Amino acid sequence: MTLQIGFIGTGGIAKNHLGNLAKMEGVTVSAFCDIALERAEQAARQWSDAKAFTSISDMLDDRKLDGVYICIPPMAHGEAEQSLIEREIPFLVEKPLGIDRALPARIAEQIKAKRLTTSVGFHWRYHDSTRKALQLLSDSEAGMALGYWMGGMPMVPWWRVQQGSGGQFVEQTTHITDLLRYLCGDVTEVYAAYGQRVMHRKVEGTDVADVGTVTMKLRSGMVATVSNTCLLPVGHHVGLDLYTDQGILEIRGGNLKEIRKDRVTEYKSSTNAYFAEDAAFLKAIRTGDPSGILSTYEDAIKTHEVTIAANESAASGLPVKL
Repeated sequence: MTLQIGFIGTGGIAKNHLGNLAKMEGVTVSAFCDIALERAEQAARQWSDAKAFTSISDMLDDRKLDGVYICIPPMAHGEAEQSLIEREIPFLVEKPLGIDRALPARIAEQIKAKRLTTSVGFHWRYHDSTRKALQLLSDSEAGMALGYWMGGMPMVPWWRVQQGSGGQFVEQTTHITDLLRYLCGDVTEVYAAYGQRVMHRKVEGTDVADVGTVTMKLRSGMVATVSNTCLLPVGHHVGLDLYTDQGILEIRGGNLKEIRKDRVTEYKSSTNAYFAEDAAFLKAIRTGDPSGILSTYEDAIKTHEVTIAANESAASGLPVKL
């Protein structure tokens, strides 16, 4: 059986997934939907018998799809998810789930009612090094964590607008927040401080904060601080450091460094995390068994709520309980 896959959105992250699907047997992409027809047509030309659309409903009426990838900007969520839920079509949606609390919460309830297979693009969970970190944490007690996303501003118009992206903590640093949750458990309280230091003067139309720090309390009793900036001219730290009674775990993408009193050990992922994420989603569609999916919509909404709570705390100056 060849799976028929569709794409809503044809930007950079969609191309990443498409490159993986092209290497897999028993999979074809037969439909592309984008608000710009020329982009959808360009993507469709790379796949035999694929067709381009600008309407989600037209695409779903015309093509019988086994699964769909949603690769759209944060402010554009809603129609795609609800259309697929109504037709009970499994989907993988890229993070973040939106720019507020209300819409993702409604979508989560609809997914739960339909028992629909979903996956969310938190690919850091699929690194070998993340799995190794989980193993190491089982033999230690973590006390605190420090997370980072220190870099520059992506120069796409919607990213630098709060109502387009939700800001850096929602759009980018959600990966670090999700990794913290995956390794250490749920967050119960958030306190955030944001600032506009440089980018609102340098790049016209920018209203997102370009520096921010978020302190969290976890249900386990751990405390964590995750900081980000998008004002740098070069990339710097992106990752998570965990401080335990056995030592330190430093996670940087697919790399893990374990620092103990008597030794330092480094682990590197041997697999492509994006490929593993795609393979897990397609296997779930094919078999009906979603157990290989490491981030479902039901779980991912908890990460999203933490990042939205950070925005709310930064705006009010007060802690937000979850």
